[in-house]
Order: sequence, then C-alpha cells, then structure tokens
Amino acid sequence: MAILSKIRDRSIAMIAVIGLALFAFVIDPSKLSDFFSSSKVNAVGEVNGETITRQEFAEALKEYTTRSNGRVTEMQAAKVVWDNLVRQKIYKAQLENAGIKVGDEDVWFEVINSPSILQNPSFKNEAGLFDENKLKQFLVDIKENDQALYNSWQLYLNQIKENLENTTYNDLIAAGIGASLAEGKFQYYSDNTKINADYVYLPYSSIPDSLVTVTKSEIETYIKEHASQYETEATRSISYVKFEVEPSAKDEEALKQEVEGLLQDRKVFNNVTKREETLIGFKNTSDYDTFFEENESAIQANNSFLFKNSIPAPISNDIVEGKEGDVFGPYKEGNYFKLAKIREIKRLPDSAKASHILIPFVGALRAGADIERTEAEAKQFVDSLYTVLKRNRSNFSNFAKEYSSDTGSKEKGGFYDWFGYNRMTPEFRDFVFENKTGDMSVVKTPFGYHIIKIDGQKNMQRAYKLAIFARQIEASEETENLIFREAEQFALDISNGKEFTAVAKEKNQSVRPVVGLKVLDENIPGVGNQRQIVTWAFKEDTKPGSFKRFDIEKGFVVAMLTKITQKGLQSPAQVMNQVKPILVKEKKASILAGKLSGESLEAIATANNTNVRKASNVNVKSPTIAGVGNEPKVVGAMYYAALNQLNTSVVGEKGVFAFSVTSREEPTALPNYETTRDRIASSRQSQTFKMYEAIKNASDIEDNRAVYYGIEN
Repeated sequence: MAILSKIRDRSIAMIAVIGLALFAFVIDPSKLSDFFSSSKVNAVGEVNGETITRQEFAEALKEYTTRSNGRVTEMQAAKVVWDNLVRQKIYKAQLENAGIKVGDEDVWFEVINSPSILQNPSFKNEAGLFDENKLKQFLVDIKENDQALYNSWQLYLNQIKENLENTTYNDLIAAGIGASLAEGKFQYYSDNTKINADYVYLPYSSIPDSLVTVTKSEIETYIKEHASQYETEATRSISYVKFEVEPSAKDEEALKQEVEGLLQDRKVFNNVTKREETLIGFKNTSDYDTFFEENESAIQANNSFLFKNSIPAPISNDIVEGKEGDVFGPYKEGNYFKLAKIREIKRLPDSAKASHILIPFVGALRAGADIERTEAEAKQFVDSLYTVLKRNRSNFSNFAKEYSSDTGSKEKGGFYDWFGYNRMTPEFRDFVFENKTGDMSVVKTPFGYHIIKIDGQKNMQRAYKLAIFARQIEASEETENLIFREAEQFALDISNGKEFTAVAKEKNQSVRPVVGLKVLDENIPGVGNQRQIVTWAFKEDTKPGSFKRFDIEKGFVVAMLTKITQKGLQSPAQVMNQVKPILVKEKKASILAGKLSGESLEAIATANNTNVRKASNVNVKSPTIAGVGNEPKVVGAMYYAALNQLNTSVVGEKGVFAFSVTSREEPTALPNYETTRDRIASSRQSQTFKMYEAIKNASDIEDNRAVYYGIEN
C-alpha cells in the first residue's frame, strides 16, 4: 500500500502538469511556448543586470554534482554553484572596468608550468624533459578521438582562465593596499603607550533591570534604524508527526527463525530440474563465500584472525572456550541476527615489525604517473632482487632506498617498526603474522609486488578465524503497511476537522516543531534531507493549517504548516531577546551618565557612594582595566584625553566612567617604523576575500533559485 501511495501521489502531480500544458495549448498554442520561455522560468537570477540563465545554472549544477561523485546533496551543490556564478559575474565586470584581459597565451603559460603537466611522463622526451610539442599532439589526438576527454580539457582551461583572472585582479588590488610610515608610527605608539589614570566606575548591574522599561514601539524604532541587521528572508514554520517503520517483535522472531533454519542442511525442490536437492547448512559448509552469497548475508565472509579483545561481545566468552568447527547463534548484535563458526584457531603475535621493498606496476593501487612497468615486468624485476637478497640479506636496506616506491619507509631501508595485526593490507599482514621471524618472501598485494622480511614478533596468543553470517533486522511488508495506515488515519482525522496536537495526543504521538525554514533549505531536524516538505511549505496554496502526508526513508511524516513569515524586517517578538538587552543597556547608561557630574573625581565618587580607582599601564592593544574587564572604548578615550583633565559620562562595555589621565608613558622612538608598516600592509593584503565581499555587498544581486525549484517568490 505504501508503494501504491507513492505512485498515486506522483500520478496526480503528472496529470496536473500535463493538464496545464494542454489547457494552455488549447486556448492559444503560442501561450505554451510563452509559458516555458518566460523570464521567470528562464532566469535563475541577475548580477548587476546580467542574467544567470536557467541553462547556465543547470549545466554548472550538473558539472559540479558529477565532479562531487554524489558526496553533496542537490541543495548543497546549488549553493556552491550559485556562489561560483555570482563570483564569476562580479569579477567579469570588475575585470572589464579595470581593463584586465587574460589571453590564450597567459592560460597556456599557466598550463605548461603546472607541476601535473611538467611531471607527466607522457609529455617528456627521451631525455626526461618536458616537451611542449608532445602535449600539443596529445590535445590534437583527443580532440579527434575522445570528445569527452577533450571537453574535460576545455573545462580545465576555463577554470585556469577564471582563476588567473581572479588572482590577477586580487593581486592588483592588494598591491594598492599598503600602509605608510606614518601609519606604522601611529600603530607602534598606540600599541605600546602605557596609560595611568584615576577613574570612577558605575556598573550597569547597579541598576536593577526591573527599573528599566522597554516598549514595543522602542524595539520597532530600533529595528528600523538598524534595518540591515534585522532583515529576514521568507520563512515557514511547521509541526510534524513522524511515523517510523521499525521491525516489530514478530518481525524479529520471524527473522531469527529464518536464520536458525540456515544452520542445518535442508532439502528443497528445484523447479528447474524437478528434483529434490540438498542445500548445505552453515554448520557443514566449507565454501563460505558461496554460502554467504547464496543466503544473502548482510556482511561478507572475512579471512582475518581475531584476538580475544576483538571478538564481538555477545559471543566472546563462548568463542575463547570453543574449538574449531563450533557454531554459535543465532544471536542478536545491533540490528542484526548472526551466526558464528570457528574456522581456525592459531597462535599469532599481536604485533610485528618488518621491512619491505615495494615494486609497483601500471594499474596497481596508488601507482604514480611515472610507473611504466607492466605486471609481468615488475614480477621479473622483483624476482631478480629477491634472488640477490637470498644470497646476501645485507643488501636489503640499500635496495629499499634505491628501488622501493614506498615513500613512508624507503629512507629507513624499508623498515616499519612495531605495528598491529590490522595495520597492513591483508596479503602483507598474513605473511608477516602467520610466518616466523627471519622469513623473507615475495608477496603480491594491490599495491604491487613486495619483498617482505619479518624482523620481529611479540605477544604470541590465541587468535580465531571466524565465519560470521548476518541478516539485518528489517520491518516486514505487513509492518510497513500497518504504519502506513496509522499515518493515513492521522491525516484523515485532521481532514475531518480534528486539531493536530489533539490527534497526536490521542494517538500517543510526539509533535515536533520546526521554526524558520528557508526557501532553499532541505534539512528537517529529526527527519533529515526532505526537500519535498520544504517545497510544499512554500507553495502558494499551502496556508497555515494546511497539512500533508509524506513518504520518507523508513517511515512517513504528517506535517502541518503553522506560520508564514514574509521577507522583510523581523518583528519585535522575533528579536526581543536580541534588542531588549541593547536598549536596557542604553537606558542604564543614560541614567548612570546623569550621576557622573561634579567638579572632581572625588566629588563624583562621594556623591555615588563609591571610590576613586586607579588604572595602571593600560594600553590600546590590550584594553583591559583590572577589576572591570575589557573596555576598548574607555581605554581609547584615555589614549586621546588631555592629561589631568576630567572626563565624564564615558560609556563602556560594563558601565559608565569618569576619568582623569594622570600620566602617559610613550615607548622608545625607533629609527624607522618599516616593520610595523609592513605588518599592517601584509595584514591588509592577505584579506582579498574581504575585498570580494565588499564588492558583492555593493552589487545588485537578484536570487530567483526558488523559482528554479518550483517555488514562486
């Protein structure tokens, strides 16, 4: 029923689209083309008047998702692609205004100086040097014979050109952002001048919050005055109930019985041969790979040995007391029912040390681009080295340094100090741990051919090779249909006029709220990636109180739209917790400033029943006043204040101050201030990303991605 429901939902949507298209065609055939070529449909956005077309966005999105190999969701990809296209448009305009043009020669120069090109053996001559003509011939060949590869090459060139343009622009901007010696001198003095002052401090905490009233209209005024900080996108809020499809006790018991039935040999009738056949059970099988495949094990057969501390907890004690051939289970571990069998018991070291020489071949795992030996040639070469080493092992270290391709060990003569059983690739591991110290042999692994010498072993103990068969515990179709009917009934009760939370309470379901979904969001907390729910919430015909059932992975969701927030300034209620403390602080500052009047600090202190304090050796670079905390505005005011002059009502972070600077100790003058100037210039020039952000903020950008994903703005 759940599957039929999905088909039914999609069929209705398809019929609606076809109906709309036919309706438009019947009224006026020209309207059909207008519908699919309207500016809203074909424009994903604009940057300073230049359109980002639907096709341009779609092609960039396809290219990015292909390159990411499915590691990102569509909406994550959409964000990256949008940001890249906006960046391209912005830089294009800046480059044109600056008269910067990157030509084909510039791009080619970057290509032929790229390490990946220079070091590619395909483009080297007989002397081992890069040959530009070989690269050109390669490009001619792929253009004629491999269009897909040639297209990839063109994308690579376009990327180089774009990066070169951006880098050139940023470098030119950075070159113009320096610092003068005067700035260096100023910075040096402001950072190192020590200030001593007397002050009176009235903290904000001296006025109870209950004595300060902030009205809704004051919050509204503040929001309007600081509009850029409180602008909000259109959002939707929903509540939902999740119906998870989980295996029932009946499902678990049925699977347990099914797994248990695999233990013994069993007779089955073959409909093809029309004869009864015997299927070998888990207890008697010796062909574990075939048994696991034919009986659909959720995990593969494993040929590794396990030490006691690595054996799964449910069977650990039984295994260490068992013997070869013993079978255990079915037992439950996590979300699986399993069978286990002791295939072999052997005494093995738990750690070893060894030396090796690795000779890779073309196609071996991690083989470098410079590897040209075929597998047969590599085997012949490694055998010749092995013949020499059998006669004289003292050559092993020198051979490793000269011939091995393993950069992690070759400089140490191929040596790997103590490592655990599971550290190395299985073929390497099996030789080192299942043979004796001093043994040496040629071993093939996915990385190539190795000459391996066992240098040491320790902590000999019993190890167990186990066959562990598993089936995942999953809900049956009966259980899934039962949960589906529960979700359908929930939605039906809502459609019959019952209140959402009341139905949830009646059916003992939890209602989960989600506040502030944005139009391009895809994650629903507690459910995961559910773009379908976000799209529904933003549909024009979805109003507060609208509800719908959705099919999700391993379950169903019934969601109800609870609130629509339009694009614009946030409401006072939304920003109350942010704005009210700011206004409370401002009002307290005004009250406290009125108390800091007087002819001297002593008079001000007496009037406020407090003491005159001393600030010693404070400076602008680290503007901390002992006993108060970080007060950059107050210390900045002290830096510029005249000596012995009374300054009142200076508003700080923790309270309001009155102060008088008693002394100012300047640092020793320097012969020049180039070091400080260079530090300022370097800091500015390293922040080219801020340059781009500044240009972007000043640009006119219209984002219509929502329309691309079927949501009208």
